[in-house]
Amino acid sequence: TVGGVEMAWIANFRERAGRLLGQGLDLLCPPRCLFCRVDVADPENAAAVVCDDCAGRLTEGRDRCLACGGPLTAGECPCGGRCHDWDGIVVLAGYDGEIREAVLAAKRPAGDLLAAGLATLLVARHRERLAAWRPDLVTPVPMHWQRRVRRGGSLADGLARRVAAELQLPFRAVLRRTRATVMQNELEPHQRRANVAGVFRAGPRVAGRRVLLVDDVTTTGSTLAACRAALAEAGAAAVYAGVVARADRVVR
Repeated sequence: TVGGVEMAWIANFRERAGRLLGQGLDLLCPPRCLFCRVDVADPENAAAVVCDDCAGRLTEGRDRCLACGGPLTAGECPCGGRCHDWDGIVVLAGYDGEIREAVLAAKRPAGDLLAAGLATLLVARHRERLAAWRPDLVTPVPMHWQRRVRRGGSLADGLARRVAAELQLPFRAVLRRTRATVMQNELEPHQRRANVAGVFRAGPRVAGRRVLLVDDVTTTGSTLAACRAALAEAGAAAVYAGVVARADRVVR
């Protein structure tokens, strides 16, 4: 129809105009790295710009165990591939130094862009592995609504949204936290599993689906395991985990 042609022409015009405007802005104000703020020429990902230097510093080079996320020694992990009950985990880096500072900065107000940068690096580091897992959807570890109100948002939520966008998968908040609990980092490692046992519930949309669960930091894996238990109970076919950092030692 004429109206349909006109609408298509308008949409095409807006798209081209937006692209030209963006190119003009890049000439006047080149994209800057989200972390160090240096100009980045022709970034691969204009939505989450990270310079090569920051990407190198924030992305760990060593391999980690796909069962627990721990660093491998001579290609082996002490867990023997049996220490956790999810189907696989990928980690960007150990929770220390610059990655720890970046995670903490991303938790602050207006940290959404930093979250996008960290999520982009996580996917870039493990894109082949994530593709091999063939997840159907991406979901965050949920924060209790009271804590979300106090903080003004959830880092896990922002990370999961960006991971989903990078992988071209649907983002679905399929988990909910049924009650507020003591912060895991305020407890001793042996207390953490009991603290989150039975706290999470999953909706029916996960039945038969392969789920990629996203969080910012894991230490003992208790929270991820509790989420996985809820997803499995709701019928998820497989549950994988993607986290920005793993605390290889408890950080107080």
